[in-house]
Amino acid sequence: MVGLNHQLLFLLSMLMQLQNLYKKALNFEFLTLEEGVYLYHHAPTAELMAIGHQLRMIQKPDNIVTWIIDRNVNTTNVCVANCKFCNFYRKPGHQEAYITDIDTYKLKIEETIQYGGDQLLLQGGHHPDLSLSYYVDLFKELKSLYPDIKLHALGPPEIAHICKLSGLDHLTVLQKLKEAGLDSLPGAGAEILSDRVRRLLAKGKCTGKEWLDIMRAAHKVGLTTSATMMFGHIETIEERIQHLIWLREVQSEKGEGANGFLAFIPWPFQDEGTLLRRMRNIKNQVTGDEYVRMIALSRMMLPNIKNIQASWLTVGENVAQLCLHAGANDFGSIMIEENVVSAAGAPHRFTSQAIQQSIRNAGFEPKLRDQQYNFRKIPAIIKQQVITY
Repeated sequence: MVGLNHQLLFLLSMLMQLQNLYKKALNFEFLTLEEGVYLYHHAPTAELMAIGHQLRMIQKPDNIVTWIIDRNVNTTNVCVANCKFCNFYRKPGHQEAYITDIDTYKLKIEETIQYGGDQLLLQGGHHPDLSLSYYVDLFKELKSLYPDIKLHALGPPEIAHICKLSGLDHLTVLQKLKEAGLDSLPGAGAEILSDRVRRLLAKGKCTGKEWLDIMRAAHKVGLTTSATMMFGHIETIEERIQHLIWLREVQSEKGEGANGFLAFIPWPFQDEGTLLRRMRNIKNQVTGDEYVRMIALSRMMLPNIKNIQASWLTVGENVAQLCLHAGANDFGSIMIEENVVSAAGAPHRFTSQAIQQSIRNAGFEPKLRDQQYNFRKIPAIIKQQVITY
């Protein structure tokens, strides 16, 4: 009987603690590391989903789920960062190494426009020979040829690499890239911001602190950014939650009128053929339930970031649809082209028609957007046939 009473008291205490944390989240208060970890371990999925969705409906009070048409074009596959989760990169001098030429850009941009796209997600590797002048010239040329195409380009690790090659500080490099045509900065290369994890995963990339400092600098020069998290490998739950807290802190520092992080996109590690799997037998074991929980927790831990994106590319349509009832309000891009995550096994694809139908099937209204989360009309030029990849 005594043991039963202790168990009942424990359950009552846990229920009271959960209710207090839900109330705190719904008041848009910053949850602590310990509180986030407690929710991860003790909150039922249905309750996390309900709180996440309530917060989403307060911040985005409509039944709309946004999506975008863009293309991920890689500047180069040459990289010296040696990330243990990447199958895309090639070492300098490799027979498959390339730097994308301007004729290829033109072909891919014109095809993107034919599909109704208005943005290029432009990323690549840490090429030892491509410094600031290369990207300034590239952005200027692309903008002169296609002034209406938005350049959502590079990412903090690439900016750090360019700064190192050029001997310039973050603010100077970002300002020069913005003047050359950079419209926004993606949150690439965040992985997990703990340096313990980064040393094991990607020793050649910038530290977590530098990643965050580059985003601070981007916000200072007026660049809209996004933030990401790749989880489900060697990180602890505490490191996941700390990652969110660091993002939240940077967002709270942005200047008046700045967008800062306009969106947060978490996705599970894709393991197929990676060094992590081959050398250390580390596999992606993130279930659909765990991913939905992380979406809800992201909404709760990040009250100052309005848009949460479900990564259908890595978790598939059904799980992504559930995320729309757990705090996510964005379905991301149809991704006319994507090479990096797909190289590690992400198999899913959408057309413009299919992504809209998927959103409707989940009970929401699809709306095409641009990078600034402004609504766009569906372009008449969107092709009706299925895109081939």
